[in-house]
Amino acid sequence: MNDSELQNRTLEVTIERIVPRGYGLAHGDGLTIFVALAAPGDRLRVTITEVKGNIAFAEIDEVLEGGPERVPGPCPYFTVCGGCDFQQMTYAEQLASKISIIRDCLRRIGRIQEEIPIGIIGSPKEFGYRSRAQWHLNPSTREIGYYKRNSRDLVAIDHCPKIVPELNAVLAQLRERLPWEQIWSEKAFVDATAGDDGRVSVHSPGIYEPDEVSFTAMGETFRYTAGLFFQGNQFLVPQLLETALAGAEGRNALDLYCGVGVFSLPMARRFESVIGVEEHPGAVEFAKRNAQLNGLTNAKFRAESVRRFLSASQPKDIDFILLDPPRAGTEKETIQNLIRIGAPHVSYVACEPSVLARDLRRFLDAGYRIESITAVDLFPQTHHVEAVAHLRVD
Repeated sequence: MNDSELQNRTLEVTIERIVPRGYGLAHGDGLTIFVALAAPGDRLRVTITEVKGNIAFAEIDEVLEGGPERVPGPCPYFTVCGGCDFQQMTYAEQLASKISIIRDCLRRIGRIQEEIPIGIIGSPKEFGYRSRAQWHLNPSTREIGYYKRNSRDLVAIDHCPKIVPELNAVLAQLRERLPWEQIWSEKAFVDATAGDDGRVSVHSPGIYEPDEVSFTAMGETFRYTAGLFFQGNQFLVPQLLETALAGAEGRNALDLYCGVGVFSLPMARRFESVIGVEEHPGAVEFAKRNAQLNGLTNAKFRAESVRRFLSASQPKDIDFILLDPPRAGTEKETIQNLIRIGAPHVSYVACEPSVLARDLRRFLDAGYRIESITAVDLFPQTHHVEAVAHLRVD
């Protein structure tokens, strides 16, 4: 049977486990089948939507028998909205599946066969935790919401259970007050960020200019606005900082992809000199202001890409490097330049396990060893997970 004949075929399958990208893994008719929105142990009737050789992707038609960890998704938009793909599982299973996803990437992509212990720090809130959101706008229908799953079509929402109450309040206000007559682009959006100061920053190009908000963690106060990156689960920022900076000490340190200085400032309490590197000039200005606000004079910031910074200079006597790249990761050249610096301690903060596994292999081949890997669940109800790997070289 060829690929086109398998397309749209219906099968009954049993989900074995959750794999990278959040799919449930099953086998049937000689195919390895990846099923969206599944839970381990589910017995399902599915329809195949795509076939590539002996690999198939499928959608659930009917849950014939739910696995032991399957639960009803509480959000009325779940399965339609693309924002969540783990609401069908208990939170305990979500955490277990995320560790499994990291292990899978280490083994397949990083070719790391030894069983490295992986701890995970769960979110104190399973819902109502996210303090940053981007809402898309449809000017023709005057609707605001998120993209549908596997689509760039909009699903209008009244309330999102994943975001903090302050953002839901702003969402309700925007629905009533958006100046739709000023919005023409089908790609229009609104960014919103809540601080822990009770305020919300809202930004939409040509519509809203963002106000500043602030957040305090580990004794440091950070100021920033919507449109600039800040960790979306503020309930876990202190734990993320403590995990990423565990054992960090010495004279000189680099904070790469530093943003508004979330890691740089607590690093400056531990090192004589810290250099933060960030491509976004607006974020760098806030990083400088945040250092001044917290009375730190030993943290300096460079407004350039990490790639350019490392290619143009070769920092000397670096004791510690922290890198927290975007989800797409960083270039091979950048990792090679980092390795050439020879810092004895590297902390790699990654929001994409496959990218982390790829780069860990490069560090290992250069003589580094993995000291620890800890997952921090900044993204409950989704397959995404932050992971912190500490690397040492003797």
